[in-house]
Amino acid sequence: MKMKRKIKSIIALLLCAAAAVLCFSGCGKDTSKNGKIRVVTTIFPEYDWTREILGDTGKDIDLRLLIGNGVDLHSYQPSVDDIMLVANCDVFVYVGGESDKWVTDALAQSTNKDMKVVKLMDVIGSSAKAEETVEGMQDHEDDDHDHEDPEYDEHIWLSLRNASLCCDAITDALSKAMPDKASSLKANNENYKKQLSALDGEFKTAVQKGSTDTIVVGDRFPFRYMTDDYSIKYFAAFSGCSAETEASFETIVFLSGKVDELKLGAIIKTEGSDGSVANTIRDNTKTADQKILTLDSMQSVTQENINNGTTYLSVMKNDLEVLSEALASVRK
Repeated sequence: MKMKRKIKSIIALLLCAAAAVLCFSGCGKDTSKNGKIRVVTTIFPEYDWTREILGDTGKDIDLRLLIGNGVDLHSYQPSVDDIMLVANCDVFVYVGGESDKWVTDALAQSTNKDMKVVKLMDVIGSSAKAEETVEGMQDHEDDDHDHEDPEYDEHIWLSLRNASLCCDAITDALSKAMPDKASSLKANNENYKKQLSALDGEFKTAVQKGSTDTIVVGDRFPFRYMTDDYSIKYFAAFSGCSAETEASFETIVFLSGKVDELKLGAIIKTEGSDGSVANTIRDNTKTADQKILTLDSMQSVTQENINNGTTYLSVMKNDLEVLSEALASVRK
C-alpha cells in the first residue's frame, strides 16, 4: 500500500473516532477555554501572524498551534485531540493545500456553526503557483496523485507579499469573531504590515546588489514564492513537496556543473537537512570549497523555538542575510 493511502486511512479512522467523541460530548456546549475565544492555526507562520495581530488582546484569547513539534506540514497527521480542537474552535486558520485535505472532514464535525475559517490558498487566489520541475531537478513519483490537476505549491508563507494578504484575511476573521476589538486588531495589522513591507524592500535591495541572480539548492526547494517575488533563478535537487533525500548521480553532476558554470561560492540547503546532498554537490565541483548556507522554510519550528523568541520576521530576516550572502558569493 502506498504511503499516502496509509495516511488517508489513518486520518479516516481518526475522524471517525473524533466524531464519536463529539457525539458523546454533546452539542451546544461552550467550546471556548475558560470563556475565551479559541483560535487554532495549523502552522507556525499563521500562529505568529495571528499573535502579532492580536497584540495586547491576545491575553483574552486561547491561541493554539497544531503543528508545533517540528514536524513539517507534509508529514503531519492530526490526532483525535487535534481534530476535536479544530471542530470546537471559533477561528481556524490553515493553508488549504494538498497536505490539508483532512481539514474538510474535520470541519464537518464542527459543533460551532459560527466558526470563522481562513483558507490561505483561497486568500492568495490566482497568485498560487503550481509545483514545477526545473532543469536538473529529480522528479518525484506520486502514484496517488491525479496528474490531470495541478498540485499547488503550499509554501505560500515564504512570500512577504503573501504574508500581508494573509494577515488581512486573519484580521477580518478575528474582527468578526471579536467585533468589540476590531479597531485594535486592524491597527495592529497595519503596524505589522509596515514591518513586512519594509523587509520586502530590504530583500529587493539585497537582490539588486547581488553579483548573481541564481542560487543552487542541494535539497528540497520550498522557496519558489520567495524567489519569484524577486526574480531569482534557481536550480535544486528536489521539488518543495518531495520526500526524497538521496539525489541521483545525474542530479549531482548537473548541479555541480551549474555551480562551476555560474562560479557560485555558496550552495544552499534547507533547515533540518543533514546537508549530505549539498556537500556531495560541493565535493564534485572543481574547487570543492563552496560555503554551505541554510535557508529556513519554517517547517521545523517547535514550541520551544517560539518560547525562546523565534518569530516569522526573525526567520525571514535571517533568510535575507543568507540569501544576500549566496547572491554575493561569486568567484572572479
